[in-house]
Amino acid sequence: MTESTSIATTIVEAQGITRDFQAGSVIVHALRGIDLHIAAGEFVTLRGRSGSGKTTLLNILVGLDDATQGHVNILGRDLSQMNEAARAALRRENTGILFQNAHLFPALTAQENVEVALRLLGVPGSERIDRALEALELVGLGARIRHRAMELSGGEQQRVALARALVHRPHFVVADEPTGNLDSTTGQTIVRLLRAIVRQTGIGLLVATHDAVVMSAADRVLQIHDGMIVEQ
Repeated sequence: MTESTSIATTIVEAQGITRDFQAGSVIVHALRGIDLHIAAGEFVTLRGRSGSGKTTLLNILVGLDDATQGHVNILGRDLSQMNEAARAALRRENTGILFQNAHLFPALTAQENVEVALRLLGVPGSERIDRALEALELVGLGARIRHRAMELSGGEQQRVALARALVHRPHFVVADEPTGNLDSTTGQTIVRLLRAIVRQTGIGLLVATHDAVVMSAADRVLQIHDGMIVEQ
């Protein structure tokens, strides 16, 4: 993908997204008419206090939750027009998710943890190995492929989780506080890695974060406040 193509291609577009929850007799308006777009090759961060709606928005953008109103399009496909099976297939094939906690299988090696994502897609064994190694090399862990997750540092575990989010070659990746459990030095390493991967692969990346270092690396910073979003 060339740079000019990545700038022009919209990966994700959300229009008029609202999300309401029933809490006893009270309706909570978690999201209030959010519009956003993310292009290929773009690194966008989303900042906001706890309870502002960041995680709710991320979940809706990847089809893990339903919007009350509005539409989300990923690669031109409207999530509101898809059933759960179709949305799950879209996540497996075109989106990657990175959490604050790595959520690795402790007894599996780095390579085996990354291969899990490809097993869900039915990728044959030899191709799984090649692609897992490629993803681990991309995040700088080529020398640690046979170490079990429980033998890796926190930063290394997060890099394995990033490799797992990228191994199926998604177009869109969301990350929820990916540096939240890391010390500042390790967090900076993850940020530099995210920046390099966006440039190298042309993915669209949306990161929910409180980390000023993450925000400083982004192409755009969005702020969410009381379920509404503004660009900084």
